[in-house]
Amino acid sequence: MTRFRAKVLLAGKTATGVEVPAKVVEGLGSTKRPLVKVTINKYTYRSAIAPMGGTFMLGISDEVRKATGVAAGDTIDVDVELDAEKRDVEIPPELKKALAKDPKAKKYFDSLSYSGKYRLVAPIANGKTADTRERNLAKAMQELKAKS
Repeated sequence: MTRFRAKVLLAGKTATGVEVPAKVVEGLGSTKRPLVKVTINKYTYRSAIAPMGGTFMLGISDEVRKATGVAAGDTIDVDVELDAEKRDVEIPPELKKALAKDPKAKKYFDSLSYSGKYRLVAPIANGKTADTRERNLAKAMQELKAKS
């Protein structure tokens, strides 16, 4: 595990993150976009370090900010370690049902990376109403059908 100190930066209205020193990324011995386990104030989450404009950034979501009590402008200690564990996306029942009816869309979905699957699944799983989940399911299936 590697620890570094960084200031929480604000990008836009609500997006926050920290700049990860290049030495930390190199020390992970992985790719330029390593999957990592991050610990801030004893709260651990899974993420990826992303190259952005010549630097490396690590996003801090609203959920993580609330759980850790950090805010834009704070200087914090960040622990990172390479995350070699398999990442699986929990597929909502309504998406499973829709994919079962469309083998080509299912094959394409199964070929996606964790992030690609999560991008499609999260709006369905996190929809607050049945109507929202249904709309998000329709959008996901439309995209999967178009690309399969």
